[in-house]
Amino acid sequence: CVCVCVCVALPVRSGRKTFNKLLVVSFDGFRWDYDQDADTPNLDKLAQEGVKAKYITPPMITMTSPSHFTTITGRWIEDHGVVHNLMFNATSKQMFSHKATQNRSEWWDNGVMPLWITAQNQGLKTASFHYPGGGANYSGQAVNRALVESYTHPDSNETEWRENIDIVMGWFSQEDFDFVTLYYGEPDNVGHRKGPETVERKEIIRQIDHTIGYLIEAIHKHNLTHRLNVIITSDHGMTTIKKIPEVQEIKLSNYLAFSKLVDFHLLDYGGFGMITPKQGKEEEVYNALVNAHPNLTVYRKGEIPESFHLAKNSRIQPIVVVGDLGFNMNSRFIFYVNKGDHGFHNGEMDMKTIFRAFGPDFKKNYLAEPFDSVNIYPLMCRLLGVTPAPNNGSLSFTEGMLVDSFDPAPTTPAILMSFILVATMVFCIFLM
Repeated sequence: CVCVCVCVALPVRSGRKTFNKLLVVSFDGFRWDYDQDADTPNLDKLAQEGVKAKYITPPMITMTSPSHFTTITGRWIEDHGVVHNLMFNATSKQMFSHKATQNRSEWWDNGVMPLWITAQNQGLKTASFHYPGGGANYSGQAVNRALVESYTHPDSNETEWRENIDIVMGWFSQEDFDFVTLYYGEPDNVGHRKGPETVERKEIIRQIDHTIGYLIEAIHKHNLTHRLNVIITSDHGMTTIKKIPEVQEIKLSNYLAFSKLVDFHLLDYGGFGMITPKQGKEEEVYNALVNAHPNLTVYRKGEIPESFHLAKNSRIQPIVVVGDLGFNMNSRFIFYVNKGDHGFHNGEMDMKTIFRAFGPDFKKNYLAEPFDSVNIYPLMCRLLGVTPAPNNGSLSFTEGMLVDSFDPAPTTPAILMSFILVATMVFCIFLM
């Protein structure tokens, strides 16, 4: 007789429990207290319907790209290597703007995997909507879907904000994405142009609150209320820039001969700057600046405080300068561009930012103590059921936010064969 087996390959779930989807929304430059002097009924409601942290602390370089990349990787800046908003090369003297870096993988891909890629490698479907770093490749891997901001992208168009939410809700409900990051460039833009203590800033906060209300409605409309967790956060705060005649502004050319002593510098950019002295001139540059201005702190790279988590990265230049809160860094000229700025010490309250969370896996009316933004990463992994990549965060700061019934443990080990062969029909044909 001849026995013929017909086998069908079926995918194995490997015992992985069903985890809810996750949306992370970042509003650039949303200072921790911006909701306290503006009408924000939707944010206020979220504090009752979900989790509110008193504030969170960004990494030491309180700028957009470094801070966002700490959130998505769970690594300190010295580990992930995105040390500035500007992509630069101190040897070639090349510099690229923040938006010009978004598709340049060589700036972002430094051996640290962002959560998009880690989640994809564990079977999830992820997307980035304008989030810094989302348009890069990591060891040759790209985010499943990534939209990158154009140079002319409008920061404050409320209609476009709502359209973006509709697009993302479609990704979740129609295309079954598991994890999406959504970025907005406000209130940072208004904070820079008008200053944080202004009517215009309060207006943009009210617009953001309207958008959050629209987000909540969209979640209901797409039947995602019981399947989608949402984290709302930011990258840094904002402070008013101090100007003459109230203060003596920091202009480093008053104390330092740039043409004689400096080979490369990143200054004129908020409260943080870096200098590469000419060969053999490092000590002379340091001595010229160390007591130059009462509101300027100067570090040799090897003496940067360990708590900054900066010194070990090769992109950090030999001299680091930090201005006191509100004292902008200027090299040869005073630039009267921004009325508000950031980049200052992350210990300053004006640099702290927000954290809100709601959804089926978060407790209601839960007030969390302050924590560092590096700890958002292990929380996101827990919510998604993803085994984290090496990171500097700890779940101990955030696990109290989760409902008591939340159990992330798979019912069986995740490492199983991808497919099994199931015999669905066995015909024995007897030939005479």
